[in-house]
Amino acid sequence: MTRFLQFLFFLLIVRPVLLIILGMNVRGRENLPTKGPAIIVANHNSHLDTLTLMALFPLKDLHRLRPAAAADYFLSNKWLAWFATHIIRIIPLKRTGVARNPLADLEAALDRDEILILFPEGSRGQPERRAEFKRGVAFLAKARANAPVHPVFMHGLGKALPRGSLILVPFNCDVIAEKPIGWRGDTGAFMDSLETAMNDLAAQGRFHPWE
Repeated sequence: MTRFLQFLFFLLIVRPVLLIILGMNVRGRENLPTKGPAIIVANHNSHLDTLTLMALFPLKDLHRLRPAAAADYFLSNKWLAWFATHIIRIIPLKRTGVARNPLADLEAALDRDEILILFPEGSRGQPERRAEFKRGVAFLAKARANAPVHPVFMHGLGKALPRGSLILVPFNCDVIAEKPIGWRGDTGAFMDSLETAMNDLAAQGRFHPWE
């Protein structure tokens, strides 16, 4: 039943909003994973980020997508928790007080051949300003070296629905996907390659700075 509700939510609400109201422009779609295990790594400015990335995939594959999200936010009340875990199918992560391997649930998802969606900046930042990536993604890439990492850069969503806002503004949004990268044998080398890939994607868009 929840899988059917997820299907309807993306078909009747998410896709029309992204395609008609926001005019989503996608480049490099062929670089997105077609099967798991795989990791999508993207910048993070808006609650629309996760929905946008999930909407890039065929509806029949939605159940294989697992966004990682902060447990303290998305499990804060029962209705939001139900929606987040059953419709968006997040993997809730604790940001404090973790007594065991914090990547255990993510590793288990990759072992089930699922596709993870990660935002290594952590929380949403200022509109269209990318923060430094945290190194947890490198530890995950090392632990599951069989899972390619797919860099994706998004632009415009931070203005369409910025942090703290409930009003959707019809800004055009762009999504650019790069070819996957793999574990480099060293945490620093991996993070450097990921940062380079994200900077190259941002440069491809030739986006003007927001005023």
